Amino acid sequence: MRAVGLITEYNPFHNGHRQHLRASLEAAGAEVAVAVMSGHFLQRGEPALVDKWLRAEMALRCGIDLVIELPFPFACGSAPHFALGAVRCLDALGVSSLCFGSESGALENLERVARLLDQHRVQVADETAALLRQGVHFAAARGRAYAGLCDDDAACLVLAQPNNILGIEYLRALWATGSSIRPLTISRIGAGYHDETVGEGNVASATGIRQRLSAGKKVDGLLPRASADILRRALGKGLSPDDDLLHRLLLAQIFRGRDYLRTLYQVENGLDARLAEAAVSSADMQALVEVVKVRQFTRTRIQRILMYVLNDVRADLMEGMLAAGPFYLRLLGSSSRGRAFLGAARKRRKLPLLTNLSRVFAQLRRAYGVDAERYRLAHAMFDLDVRATCNYSLLLPGWSRANRNRDFYEAPLAVDAKIR
Repeated sequence: MRAVGLITEYNPFHNGHRQHLRASLEAAGAEVAVAVMSGHFLQRGEPALVDKWLRAEMALRCGIDLVIELPFPFACGSAPHFALGAVRCLDALGVSSLCFGSESGALENLERVARLLDQHRVQVADETAALLRQGVHFAAARGRAYAGLCDDDAACLVLAQPNNILGIEYLRALWATGSSIRPLTISRIGAGYHDETVGEGNVASATGIRQRLSAGKKVDGLLPRASADILRRALGKGLSPDDDLLHRLLLAQIFRGRDYLRTLYQVENGLDARLAEAAVSSADMQALVEVVKVRQFTRTRIQRILMYVLNDVRADLMEGMLAAGPFYLRLLGSSSRGRAFLGAARKRRKLPLLTNLSRVFAQLRRAYGVDAERYRLAHAMFDLDVRATCNYSLLLPGWSRANRNRDFYEAPLAVDAKIR
């Protein structure tokens, strides 16, 4: 069976995602759509709008065949780490192609920029860092650093657009891993990545949809019906994170002290002091982020660091996990087509597939060995995913379940969509 891979957050699954799914299947000539999807904490350093099982159900009911969770270190990482982790998951599954949306819509343009960045990675990194210290936003800083290598203004503009940036990182990840996956890109239509407006085809960005929700506006027409129904029920039950709860939980972590904070990933260059100072006076999440933010860091990076604080992400373990890559494939849900693909690809799968977590540690021991460094890191990665689920439940005003360890008792979803 030919499968196309999609790298996603589905926060929430909207009309643009449905169009991307249909176009990807057509472009790849594929029968099966495989989504690697972020869990409870996302690349922008935010908790997801609803939990990973509800978002997986949205995807399955809208035509996705297989949903695999991207582990926390990559889901809540920088663009290169996000891309590398997701590409490794897709490669381990045995998909034939990866299709991503981009503002460019032209693979050759993205490949040209990606190769130039690879060839001059040290120079671009140094010049970007210098511009960040001057207060230039990351995308603009890297675009200016790249402009010094390239005379083509159109190519330089590629780096100023968020989906292009991710697409470039997907290409670099495919090359870095030596993957045989064929890259494809399709033009993003409708509203832009950060736009609040509604574009052609009743397509709004996920950011715009979340902003409309926070303003009390309706979004039903911007999502497929199945996705809108799931989202409406979840929001009605209070199963979406509350910023005040997030703020309070973060303060509790920060109050553990600066010595503790310095053990956490990316809490460096005096950020421990800024966090401690901000915690005693910040009134809400917005104020906390604004006080902690420094000129050389983007707001998104500060938000990710706060998620590392919330989830107790130790620097030494995080660095090891990011360097080694995902250690397992966590199945969140599948259609009958997805299960058939998993069966057909079983012998060529490169990572353990986690379905029944009562046997997870035995699976990881078989794969990596009790005393191996890779087993230690695999165990730490799984523990972090479990901890993220527990912490996420603390952010939900409507939480009523007795057991917060949902990873151990939520079976993978089995859903067959009627339409795509």
